[in-house]
Amino acid sequence: MHPIHCLTCLLCSVALLSPLNTFAADEDEFDAVHHTADAYYLDFLPIGKVELPRIFVVRSELTGYSLRTYWSTKSALRSGEMHPDLHTETHGNDHADLDELIASGKHLDATLVPDEGSVVVDFSITKHLMFGLLASGILLTIFLQLANRYKRGIGRTSAPRGLFQNLFETLVVFVRDDIAIPNLGKQHHQRFLPYLLTAFFFILTCNLLGLVPFGATATSNLNITAVLAAFTFILTQVNGSKDHWRHVFWPPGMPIPVKLLLIPTEIMGLFTKPIALAIRLFANLTAGHLVILSLIGMIFTFTQLFGEVAGSGVVPVSLAFTLFVMFLEILIAFIQAYIFTILSALFIGMAIADHSHSEAH
Repeated sequence: MHPIHCLTCLLCSVALLSPLNTFAADEDEFDAVHHTADAYYLDFLPIGKVELPRIFVVRSELTGYSLRTYWSTKSALRSGEMHPDLHTETHGNDHADLDELIASGKHLDATLVPDEGSVVVDFSITKHLMFGLLASGILLTIFLQLANRYKRGIGRTSAPRGLFQNLFETLVVFVRDDIAIPNLGKQHHQRFLPYLLTAFFFILTCNLLGLVPFGATATSNLNITAVLAAFTFILTQVNGSKDHWRHVFWPPGMPIPVKLLLIPTEIMGLFTKPIALAIRLFANLTAGHLVILSLIGMIFTFTQLFGEVAGSGVVPVSLAFTLFVMFLEILIAFIQAYIFTILSALFIGMAIADHSHSEAH
């Protein structure tokens, strides 16, 4: 997501209280939900916006399937091959309307459709995808360096060296000893530890990147959290024991009428667990940023309703609460990574466990 994160919000909020920026016009009203949504651009307010590449697979009766790539939304519209969908007031077919649309910046939020044919798949780069890839690149760089150290025996045949290696050694040992082993057992934990470590560090890195000025929180995008939860779901079901599937399709120790009632519930439970994983992570990360933006928005709300004196008076209270929530968000970044990882380990551990039951007759 794109909160004009933390430090940026604090710096801009004071500046925007000047008489020249009184937040009076309707078009200047701040939409926190829109501000935290995904987009096809990076926002470096007050410097400007950087549009991201647009990539489409288009199906046309004349040309069949084709790949169309553009450096930006603006270049896609300028090409004459794409136009905005009905979400905008103009289709952009007229050059004057198109120039007006681009000048207003409304084209950035437009859904693009081809002039002929239809979009089969939209592979366009978004800011959440950009920061998800950035998190992956950061982790790849860090752990390749750590792996080289371990290959040389540092941390394997000798003690870890330096703050950097000791920090990550502590986190890896924490995930292994406090998450993997208690939920998966010593016999199985090594098998699933790579996934648990990947999920933990990826979520943690994405969460922390969302607190960086001009950053975006990839894990506040439901698509990304759904993919993470899908990996947990696949690992859980693929590695499920016979006992796990027996509990799902023929719960032991129950009269047959009760079994028939429990089977649909158990099947639904297979899907509700990953759905809960995805929504929990998405909702918590989104809510934190919305709280920060809402607290800062109090300044502009009081200014608009009661005047600049009231707006200036609420600044210390608003910024104090904002700073508190910002520090709380750092804690939440670690907590949410921990919760997702431990629940994933718990679900997998429940599925691979074997139990002995006496079947009721």
